[in-house]
Amino acid sequence: MSTDHGVSGGVGGARVTQVDEDVTAVSPGVPGVPPASGASTAARLQALFEGHRLTPTQRRIAHCMVRRAADAPFLSSVELAELAGVSQPSVTRFAVALGFDGYPALRKHLRDVAPAEPEADEGSYNEYQQAVQSEIDNLRHLAALLADPAPVVRAGRLLAESRPLPVLGLRAASAQARGFSYFARKVHPDVRLLDEGGTMLDDRVDAAKRAGATALLCFALPRHPREVVEGLEYARDAGLTVVTVADSAFAPVARHSDLLLPAAVGTGLAFDTACAPMLLGRVLLEAMCDALPDAQARLEEFDAKAAERGLFVE
Repeated sequence: MSTDHGVSGGVGGARVTQVDEDVTAVSPGVPGVPPASGASTAARLQALFEGHRLTPTQRRIAHCMVRRAADAPFLSSVELAELAGVSQPSVTRFAVALGFDGYPALRKHLRDVAPAEPEADEGSYNEYQQAVQSEIDNLRHLAALLADPAPVVRAGRLLAESRPLPVLGLRAASAQARGFSYFARKVHPDVRLLDEGGTMLDDRVDAAKRAGATALLCFALPRHPREVVEGLEYARDAGLTVVTVADSAFAPVARHSDLLLPAAVGTGLAFDTACAPMLLGRVLLEAMCDALPDAQARLEEFDAKAAERGLFVE
């Protein structure tokens, strides 16, 4: 674990950007400078959208385009509107908000900046291999985001300082929250898993706040449950700082988060795959350990007790 906490912004060409007045998210690139030639199509789209003040409807369109990054340069405005569940004029206004004369100009731009040659002959892959390749692209995108570690370092400190630390994850995201909580309990003195929605969630947020919690970590993956959005709104109203790992900076939870860290999910199979969000959760664990002065001692104590109890068969 690294012990150097002196991290400056702007490392590796990544930066922190304000998605709207309520949420800070991390995304790659510098305004006006296209991503490197090796960047994924999703990363190029993310860089195009960053820095623009988008309405909720426009964020929905942007989110749809990131999820359908390979098809985005070839979709008509009508097709994109249908996929995003918005009106065709909304797509036109979205293009204008990005600085283009209209949607045809935006689509032409996307085609012009698309890689001249595919990185791999995806036509030779079966559907299972394509799903794996998609996850590899998502991990490459995550690596680009982490070129600037400052947002993750900040998140790690917020989580380490919160006593107790509530960790929220419902439905598809419950596995991410549970996995984080399992490991976090080995180094953090009080981690509380919130995996139940409704009024019980509000009660447990209140209990954590009364016990001294200052921050809440949320894992939010599609499809986004209404209870998560409402729960984050309640947590912020209660005075908690919300750190969210979500599939996109344009996810519905964005406006109810103080610090949002995006990690894309794979959509090539019947059910979404979440390798990047899981890995980002482990990165957050590392950052939290770096901010806990007694983390190493706690881990060594656990190992000693595990050996004494014969807990593992290795």
